[in-house]
Amino acid sequence: MIKRVPISALKVGMYITDLNNDWIPHNTQRKRGVIKKEETIEKIRRMGVEFVYIDASKGLDTQDSETAAEVDRRNESALQKAGELTPGLRPYVPLAEEMVIAQQVHSQAQGLVGEFMNHAKVGGAIDVVPIHQLADELQNSVLRNANALSCLGRIREKDNYLLEHSVNLSVLMSLFGNYRGLSSDALHQTIVGALLHDLGKILTPDEILHKPGRLTAEEFEVMKLHARHSRDILATTEGIGELTVITAAQHHERLDGTGYPEGLKGDEVSEYGRMVAISDVYDAITADRVYHKGMTPTQGLKKLLEWSGSHLDPVLVKQFIRCLGLYPVGSMVLLESGRLGVVVEANESDQRLPTVRVMYHTKFRMPITVDTIDLAKPSNQDRILRSVAPDDYKIDVRKFLA
Repeated sequence: MIKRVPISALKVGMYITDLNNDWIPHNTQRKRGVIKKEETIEKIRRMGVEFVYIDASKGLDTQDSETAAEVDRRNESALQKAGELTPGLRPYVPLAEEMVIAQQVHSQAQGLVGEFMNHAKVGGAIDVVPIHQLADELQNSVLRNANALSCLGRIREKDNYLLEHSVNLSVLMSLFGNYRGLSSDALHQTIVGALLHDLGKILTPDEILHKPGRLTAEEFEVMKLHARHSRDILATTEGIGELTVITAAQHHERLDGTGYPEGLKGDEVSEYGRMVAISDVYDAITADRVYHKGMTPTQGLKKLLEWSGSHLDPVLVKQFIRCLGLYPVGSMVLLESGRLGVVVEANESDQRLPTVRVMYHTKFRMPITVDTIDLAKPSNQDRILRSVAPDDYKIDVRKFLA
């Protein structure tokens, strides 16, 4: 049986199934196996981990634990409550219409961010004007219909993670900032900060940045320097505002001081740093990487709730969930009819009733004619039972989002 155990109850002889530390970026350490020495427990404690998951059938057990199912039920309850908050943006342009524009903006964004980083890497002159224009275009697309860029954000490739992550983070920050009512200037600066938050990786050695295996402790320390490099480069770049620097500098800081580069605690982490930290963790844990299989969007939201309070701001986490929805765009859901569908458009009036694109029937175990269904229409009596993992049905959701 899989159980969640507090670090204080961890002991030699337990079998760890999950270190529960995916909130640590670039963490590639082995996460499974029997604890053989006390030094391992101390190492886990130094990471800032509060709870780990163990398999009681493969190692020692403890009464100071709860089952993974109990944890999931609690997170599901918290997720539903977060979904009851005030609605967010309502689209005023049809999804199909905005998708045409969004695809152009998304492609342009990846190219421009890559070009910007290449110029900075060779010490060339950095022109920030196109970046500011791009931030405005991203923001305008989100205002027209945020679902378009959200769909594109789920169509990603492992080998292009760095650029896709930067663009996705800017979209998430646009959604988040709009929901929270940031001023136009603050919102623009945070979007730019999100686009350029990983700029410092141009100074990270390629053999570390692109290493497919686990990073050593020494390599991880080198990797962590990229946040400081991003801050320093942007702080000396003409045309970059203070909030942009803060957004980039604090995207890996954590409320309990276990983040980096400065190990800021509590109120030392700015509002923008807290927002970008949540957005960054969510996008990272839901993406497939060379060394990491991404969680489903719903699983990612539940993990944010589990890590809130200590690592992430609990109030902001709930707001972030509300602006993404109970079933974020790109989620695969099982309907009462037995059909599977991918969420392609959120419903801000009732998050339980998004627009889904169905393609498979679980009762007949076979593909069906692809159809787009607005669950909010009175004629559609089908309802969502739960979110499911696409891999369980060998379905590639990317095929049904564009």
